[in-house]
This record gives sequence, C-alpha cells and structure tokens, in this order.
Amino acid sequence: MIKRLKELATLVGGSVIGNGEVEIRGISGIREAEDGDITFIANPRYLPDLEKTRATAVIIGEKILDSRPKTPDSRLTLLSVKNPYLAFSKILELFSKRPYEPTGISDKALIGEGCILGKHISVHPYVVLEEGVGIGDRVTLFPGVYIGKGSEIGKDSIIYPNVSIRENIKIGNRVIIHSGTVIGSDGFGFVEEGGRYHKIPQIGSVIIEDDVEIGANCTIDRATLGTTIVGKGTKIDNLVHIAHNVRIGEDSIIVAQVGISGSTEIGKHVILAGQAGIADHIKIGDNVTVIGQSGVRHDVEPNQVISGTLAIPHKDWLKAQAIFARLPELKKKVLELEERIKRLEGI
Repeated sequence: MIKRLKELATLVGGSVIGNGEVEIRGISGIREAEDGDITFIANPRYLPDLEKTRATAVIIGEKILDSRPKTPDSRLTLLSVKNPYLAFSKILELFSKRPYEPTGISDKALIGEGCILGKHISVHPYVVLEEGVGIGDRVTLFPGVYIGKGSEIGKDSIIYPNVSIRENIKIGNRVIIHSGTVIGSDGFGFVEEGGRYHKIPQIGSVIIEDDVEIGANCTIDRATLGTTIVGKGTKIDNLVHIAHNVRIGEDSIIVAQVGISGSTEIGKHVILAGQAGIADHIKIGDNVTVIGQSGVRHDVEPNQVISGTLAIPHKDWLKAQAIFARLPELKKKVLELEERIKRLEGI
C-alpha cells in the first residue's frame, strides 16, 4: 500500500508541515524507520531521535511540536496532530489491516443441531458448536474454540484459539477474545455447613457487550442468578479474573492480573491497574483510577484516584509514603525527646 501524506493527514485530522505529496509505504518505530516509512513521537524525550531518523515523515503531537527547538529541518516532513498515539493507531490499522476473506466452515468442525450461522463466517478445524448456538455475520472462530449450548456470538467478532464460551452466554458485535480465555465458568459459590463446603449451583449468564476486547487466559464467571456484565467498549488485559454477578461499566480498562470479587459494580471509564484486587459487594464510581497492586475493600465515590494495600485517597497515600521513608529519623528524634523529658522530670 502507498499513501500520500496529505491523505493520511485527512484520515487522522492532522496538518502537514512540509511536503504533503510524499509517499508513505509503511509505518515503523522512530529508530527502525527507513525511507518511505512514517513514524511517530508521543513523548518529548524522543525529540533528539528526530535528527537521526531515516523516516520520510513523523507524526508529532501539537504540544511536543510547540516545545521543540525552533531550528528548521527541511529534511523532515511532519504530521502535526492532537493525539499522536491515536493517529499512529489509525495509520497502523490502515497499513496492517487485510480485507476480510471468509474461509467458510471446516469439515473438521463439529456443528450441533439447530445452530444459526450467519453469512461469510470462518469456522476453523476443531471448533465445537453445541446445539442452538447463534453465530453472526463475518465471525471468525479459530481452532479449538468451544461454544456451549444456546450461546450467541455477534457480528464481526473474532474468537482466537482455545477459547471456551459456556452455555447461554451472549457475546456482542465486534468483540475480540484472545486465546485461553474462559467465559461462563461457574462462579465461586459455596456454603459451609458442619465444616464442609457445599456447592451453590451457578445458573446465571454472562453478557459481553459490543466492542469489548478480552486478553489471553482471562476468566469471567457466570452469575449465580442473573447476569455478569462487561459493558461496551471495555478493554481487558491478560490474566484477569472477573467473578460472578460483577457488572463493569462502559469503556473501562482492566489491566493484567486484576481480580474482581463477586457482585461488585464497576462504573464507566474506570481504570483498574495491574494486580489491583477488588473486594466483593462494593461499588466503584465512574472515572475512578485504582493504582496497581491496590486493595479496594470499600465503596469508592466517582472521580478519584486511589492506591494502597488498603486503598485510600491517592494523595493521602503519597503523604504516608513520604513519612514512611523518614521513620528511622523520626524514631531517633522521639527517643531523644523522651530522654529530655525524663531528665526534666527528674529535676
């Protein structure tokens, strides 16, 4: 594929500084780029690399461009944008995306009775569809995918190898699920009696709404009763566990190794950073950020940043950390003061 830079500027809503007629044949990192490539800078620390790159053009943020030394460099053509990461993403998608070509249904796939199969689908070898499964148009199911009885997969979704989707699960449109993930496994529900644990049947479901992406080796449990819900646009990293009856709002980010306990409600635009642990039956409001490795055991009001093993407001946590580093010095001063008091009392 070859695109003129001014065409890419139209695509990303940017402005060209230099020759908009230059031809772009690929996209690469600023240090690896060759003639014909476009690259990008999203952090001022990489400005020195501008003088060394062999790229034909560079995507650069408007704020970074304003902070750049005003030394002219006619060799470089720049594409100035508000959000260089977003522009980079759109151009990368343009150059890397291949037209969808359905492969049809492999004769090595197992298709149960009563399945409803959409148009232009790709069902690879060793896929298993139990009876009554619904598959939307242009869905791709890679080898080893299992879809349980009565489950539905929306249009344009991609399910990568060895994903298990249990019975009566609903997957929305344009959902991406990476290898090894299990959706609809039993929630962890047991009741203790006489020192033994008795299983509580888990008969609910899971709904994954439109435009969700789920990483590799995640587990999303079905509800005990009702539904576990992942809201539209939410992105989930690898190795995340979401327990039964959890509800996650739209456009949230769940980073690797996060664990969300049962019946917790997560608002919209929430960020749970790596290894955060969320207790059961609590509510986290919209626009909350939980710093990595934090433990949240209580409700959190909207529009906060929290952190800590027992999570508290982030600013309080930072103050506590500053004091913690001075504890040896403070302890020494306290001991000195105690000695002075003892001497004064002795007088």
